Amino acid sequence: MNSLSPSKFLSIPDNFSNHGGRVDHMIDVVHWLMIALFIGWTLFFLYCLVRFRQSANPKASYHGVRNHVSSHLEIGIVILEAVLLLGFAFPLWKERTDSWETVQQRNPIRVRVIGWQFGWTYHYAGADGKFGRIDHRLKTANSDPGIDLDDPNALDDFTTSVLKLPKGRPAILNIGSNDVIHNYAIIPMRIQQDAIPGREIPMWFTPNKELETSVVCAQLCGEGHGNMAGQMEVISEKAFDSWFAAESESALKRNSPAEATAAR
Repeated sequence: MNSLSPSKFLSIPDNFSNHGGRVDHMIDVVHWLMIALFIGWTLFFLYCLVRFRQSANPKASYHGVRNHVSSHLEIGIVILEAVLLLGFAFPLWKERTDSWETVQQRNPIRVRVIGWQFGWTYHYAGADGKFGRIDHRLKTANSDPGIDLDDPNALDDFTTSVLKLPKGRPAILNIGSNDVIHNYAIIPMRIQQDAIPGREIPMWFTPNKELETSVVCAQLCGEGHGNMAGQMEVISEKAFDSWFAAESESALKRNSPAEATAAR
């Protein structure tokens, strides 16, 4: 119920992914625990101010607390926090890691996401579903993914500055960086991943509603960090297939040796 959701009260954006509901539930449970702790410790603090005020206790006691109520409370809170971790966070993490094999069997969209100061480049594999070879010596700019067009698998590869994904189909994004450490965060999808130079780390999710939104860098990466926002669109599968086929065909014509020779 949204009316009982602290995260909604604090204006967390709506969820647009299949797994996001469980993330929101865990956030709500943690918020309710923090609210309960805040109220409990505030009441205890006010009780101490009244109970042990100087006018009622003119002589200091050097024996301290004689019961174990506070110890029991602290142990109870530790147990409750452990339940939150073991009961919610670990199962969610297990679901995310265990479903990797399943996601790969559901014909996912695969996109390489390259972070750079200060923007994002998206590299699609094209209609053949195979990424072309990457050669970092071929990069002509910091935003260049370094695709080696001598590799036949690279001829239908294309790049964009806007991430487009189809609704209802899993997406696997391989996150990397051309310079420093960034963090690729899509808040409406409840997912983010560090972008580390020299590595490509996959993250996956399934968008369940159409939207246009922004993606941000969640890692301070330089003086232009605040402007490092990209665009993302989730569209219908029919519209995506049409756009993807047109982009791949255009890239194939542009990069084929005969076309390239004629162009020269």
